[in-house]
Amino acid sequence: MTDVNPVTVKILGAEYHVTSPADQIAQLEKAAKELDRRMREIKSAGRIVGTERIAVMAALNLAYELMQQASDQPASESGDTKIADRIKILQKEIDSALATQTQMELT
Repeated sequence: MTDVNPVTVKILGAEYHVTSPADQIAQLEKAAKELDRRMREIKSAGRIVGTERIAVMAALNLAYELMQQASDQPASESGDTKIADRIKILQKEIDSALATQTQMELT
């Protein structure tokens, strides 16, 4: 069984507590920084209001880019499976972040 460690990432000024396998923490932190950058970019454009909507737009952009990269590469079942697994993980993390944000807004 893979050891998982608690990790705190900061996105748009909010802290999110997630877990990650020890050997993937650096990648998770890098992904969080990229998501933060993209969300700040969307927010600064001023066309979309609300953290939840900004997160959804950033997630859609990232998912689209992943799909584009996958279609540019020769199809391989293991590669497709890895991408699909990563998308599922990202979806869970986004859902968790949105739930946390919604709860923070209610309090």
